[in-house]
Amino acid sequence: MTDFARLVRAEWTKFRTVRGWVLGMLVAALVIVSLGLFSAAGSHTTCGGASEVCPAVPVGPDGEAVNDKFFFVHRPLQGDGSLTARVTSMTGQMRLPDAIPGVRNVASGVVPWAKAGLMIKDGTREGSAYAAVMVTGGHGVRMQHDFTHDVAGRPGGVSKDSPRWLRLTRAGDTITGFESADGRNWTRIGTAELAGLSATVRIGLFAASPGALTVTPADLGGSITAERFAEASATFDQVGPQGEGWTYDDVAATLNPDGTAHHPGSASRTAGTFTVTGTGDIGPRLDGPTIANTLTGVPAGLIALVVVSVSVITTEYRRGLIHTSLLASPRRGRLLAAKAIVAAAAAFASGLAAAGVVVPAGTRILRANGNVVLPVSWLTELRVVVGMAAFLAAAAVLALALGALFRRSAAAVSAAIALVILPHILATASVLPAGVGQWLLRLTPAAGFAIQQSIPEYAHVLGNYAPSAGFYPLPPWAGLAVLCGYAVLALAAAAFHLSRRDA
Repeated sequence: MTDFARLVRAEWTKFRTVRGWVLGMLVAALVIVSLGLFSAAGSHTTCGGASEVCPAVPVGPDGEAVNDKFFFVHRPLQGDGSLTARVTSMTGQMRLPDAIPGVRNVASGVVPWAKAGLMIKDGTREGSAYAAVMVTGGHGVRMQHDFTHDVAGRPGGVSKDSPRWLRLTRAGDTITGFESADGRNWTRIGTAELAGLSATVRIGLFAASPGALTVTPADLGGSITAERFAEASATFDQVGPQGEGWTYDDVAATLNPDGTAHHPGSASRTAGTFTVTGTGDIGPRLDGPTIANTLTGVPAGLIALVVVSVSVITTEYRRGLIHTSLLASPRRGRLLAAKAIVAAAAAFASGLAAAGVVVPAGTRILRANGNVVLPVSWLTELRVVVGMAAFLAAAAVLALALGALFRRSAAAVSAAIALVILPHILATASVLPAGVGQWLLRLTPAAGFAIQQSIPEYAHVLGNYAPSAGFYPLPPWAGLAVLCGYAVLALAAAAFHLSRRDA
């Protein structure tokens, strides 16, 4: 065993023999679990009672929750084939905030991600595999498939004077989208592989529009988000190959209590010209609880963990034991590194146990209470559990380093809370404007909280991607890397000062 390994072992022996430190780590884990389960138990929806069945969440081919609502004019396609059409207009209407109370404010226009075009879909069941080529309200021509995939075509809108030709072809499981300005010279947009497509699929014309999203500043900071009704209408002609057997489907229409469709879509045909009107969206579902909702106790548990980690070094200064430790290990940087390893390992074990219990148990409670928890893969759930343990370990190292720098528990604990916990609270509790909150979660150690995000941001889906809505400005591992960077820098500064100052 090397000298450093013996030093780590000695620090571990010291840690586990101090009952307060061990108890503190247990308290941190228990706080995370108890608050997470309490929060989940208190979250109920109107469905889920003894005599009521919650509606199933549509799930896409990759297992993600999806929105799959649109109006579809389609016919069967057996085997290989294609469909071509010219889009000559795209119009719509949207509900805006009422300028006069009680008077509906409806304006003409389409939202940026309103869409209309051609689609091949493996039946009309919500969540079934599809590929589509489309014009959009503000993002040009796109090809999208299986809800999460999006490829850009040419920018620009569509009008009678500037129509867009679209074509979608099937060759086995391969779907290819094309666009043209004149119907003669074609440009390939993209290709999608839809494994396991049925021999007979549905091919046709569609239209959809997500709601008009407005985000307005609140009086006391933060923002107020509202999504209001919007619909899109598109006109198609030159549809080929020609044929009959068209079916009209308002896919996933929302029903009123009397069974009629709420804001129904529609379609009409005059000779060879189709007009299709639809509402809804086709893409990943972002609204609803996630597995991160079970981790509401992390900030409180982190306080207990910070107190323990700071005490690992400040207790020795307060009691004069630091002289004995330095005599046993004259190389002061090695002593601090050994303490950091022990604190990180204890915090990681505590966090792994807590997250490993509260994430699956809390998720089950949320679903039992009727909540539609957005599903994720087991790999994503594992990443959240292990990542949260790593987050707590990095925070423990940062707290230890601050303890070595300040040498006083109160100052070090206050600094750790101000650096890690306070920015997260300010950013996610709608206290600050969303832009300010995003910068806090980029530049401060609180960026590490991003490791708990399980639903990514999608560029082709309209949403309020703000910290208050559970979205972080950095990817999960990048956010954790920011926290780790702070921990390493603080530990290096503490080692430098320890080597330059008297114990």
